[in-house]
Amino acid sequence: MIDDIRKAKSYINRPVYTKRIQPFIGKEIIKVLTGQRRVGKSYILFQLMDQIEKENSQSNIIYINKEFKPHSFIKNDVDLYEYVQSVLVKNKENYLFIDEIQEIEHFELALRSLLLENSCDIFCTGSNAKMLSGELSSYLAGRYIEFPIHSLAYKEFLGFFDLDNNNENLYKYLNLGGMPYLKVIGLDENAVYEYLRNVYSTILLKDVVARGNIRNVSFLENLVEYLADNVGNIFSATNISKYLKSQKISMTTQSVLNYLKPLINAYFIHKVSRSEINGLKIFEVGEKYYFEDLGLRNSFIGFDLRKDINKLMENAVFLYLISNNFNVTVGKLGANEIDFVAEKDGRKLYAQVSYLLTDEITINREFGNLMKIEDNYPKYVITMDEVNLFKNYKGINQIHLRDFLYNEI
Repeated sequence: MIDDIRKAKSYINRPVYTKRIQPFIGKEIIKVLTGQRRVGKSYILFQLMDQIEKENSQSNIIYINKEFKPHSFIKNDVDLYEYVQSVLVKNKENYLFIDEIQEIEHFELALRSLLLENSCDIFCTGSNAKMLSGELSSYLAGRYIEFPIHSLAYKEFLGFFDLDNNNENLYKYLNLGGMPYLKVIGLDENAVYEYLRNVYSTILLKDVVARGNIRNVSFLENLVEYLADNVGNIFSATNISKYLKSQKISMTTQSVLNYLKPLINAYFIHKVSRSEINGLKIFEVGEKYYFEDLGLRNSFIGFDLRKDINKLMENAVFLYLISNNFNVTVGKLGANEIDFVAEKDGRKLYAQVSYLLTDEITINREFGNLMKIEDNYPKYVITMDEVNLFKNYKGINQIHLRDFLYNEI
């Protein structure tokens, strides 16, 4: 019955992720797909299953999803191990797929045994980063590989809805975000926001409050709103202190930082550290935070393009970079700041984000900071300017946001 449900699902391929995972199919290593709830991890599993069956029609696919009633009895590692043993088929290649594996207590013990026995090729998804830093790293160090899955990048968003790359659709993306289920909901703002508010509540209560043992839910919600209103701003102890005083809240700075951890673990927000451009130093204070999905952010704080355009642009650029598997930091060069330093496979790029270059002060700031970097890696100033773009100003390219998000780096 489970197999019938899976095959009845329709989906749009997301090759940006499946192509990364494909080389590891059939290898003795656990493939772990991580990411925020509802970003499409399950459907990527389905795509991998279909590919395996296409290449090997005799393969035995085992799929476990705790949300399905027939699998509700799988509560711990013993249940998991015994069930998998009961459905393995001898003389066939067995592939095990487990959705939201953190819902199974001590799952890592069963996975370790199955991996050592080489009885099946293992894939699983998880919506909590603590799973990797705790259970998996303790028992399966060196035996798993993580594949972060994100909500739709701008180009994927256009592809899902068969839209052209223009400003109207760029604003739709900045407003509604990229949760894949919008394909079913449609792009009516009221319907999308209603859906996203429900997703937000589920993430907050199930993945943050419950797993993070949060006691003051009201403060957590206020903190999320503060983060939403301060996307791209330095999150310092001083700023936190001012915020607490403005809200007449009695809570230590460390307690606030502790409230951030479960939000990060649920992949709801991303913490971005600052790094010294001309050195290896990573600063332990003064980080920035960005949201995994713009629509989720807007669904509870509202979409005010005039007030928030710079924040939304910066968050969209960050999402583009991480969806392309870049490691991202905020660059520090003396007293100057570079919005993003992105590194991957030995290459690097720098990016400044600014709504419009309307005056000499802005132009000098955005280009000037990049010009102080002495290496020859690509440098971009990303704006919404339509005319008079600096195609190549002393080695720095000015590019429209929609084109930066659409083109491959």
